[in-house]
Amino acid sequence: MEKFVSTLNEIVWNPGLVVLLLVAGLYFSVRTRLVQVRRFKLMLRSLFGKKKKLGDGISSFEAFCIALSGRVGTGNIVGVATAIAFGGPGAVFWMWVVAFFGASTAFVESTLAQIYKFPHESGYRGGPFSFIEHGLGKRWLGVLFAVITLVCCGFFLVTVQSNGASMAMQNAFPVPPLATGIGLAVLMGFVIIGGVQRIAKVASIVTPFMAFGYILLSLVVVGYHIHDIPAVFASTAPPSRWASNGASFPMRPGREREPSYRQRPT
Repeated sequence: MEKFVSTLNEIVWNPGLVVLLLVAGLYFSVRTRLVQVRRFKLMLRSLFGKKKKLGDGISSFEAFCIALSGRVGTGNIVGVATAIAFGGPGAVFWMWVVAFFGASTAFVESTLAQIYKFPHESGYRGGPFSFIEHGLGKRWLGVLFAVITLVCCGFFLVTVQSNGASMAMQNAFPVPPLATGIGLAVLMGFVIIGGVQRIAKVASIVTPFMAFGYILLSLVVVGYHIHDIPAVFASTAPPSRWASNGASFPMRPGREREPSYRQRPT
């Protein structure tokens, strides 16, 4: 099983995916005329403006919190730390680049989801599976996407997050991983069973504290290592180092990816 997962991981997470993300983000940024910059003020007004919810829908802020709650987590903490450890400070530069251009990709995906959403007894349904089926006319591809997403989110994504939480609780406190897993399952059940309204309500309360906590702890870590910051920027200054440390780190042996600011003279 471990060999199968490793092989599948190498197929999916390869340099071609990085190129695809950058090219797609660049293409959509050009076609939308940098919507992530042009409409920034409108985004803030729509996000924090006092608008009434339509029918049984959710507000813009609640939708934002639902989306943000799925992004601030294990990937931001473990993923970013792993990228820096393996690729050096240059990995941060490429994450900035992908995030900037990826914002236009997210905007296009969200817009298509709104265009091709359809009414349901509990609200509206939509997303990639819907605009793949109705927009591209490829029902089989939409079904395939929905099945793969269901498997990934139902079995793989939650296991990574729950495993990270249980290991952290076990290392910090004498709490068995099984007890943490049961507690997380019960809490998740109370939220999910209530439908999208309860999910939005919980996310709008929990996510702001989670996001501010993440930012605060990040600042604490930076402050603790404030003496290393000049060396970090010095090692990432030349564009050639950005490319070598950031873009190619998945293809280089681990011992060759030691960040230069952490190397000490012998």
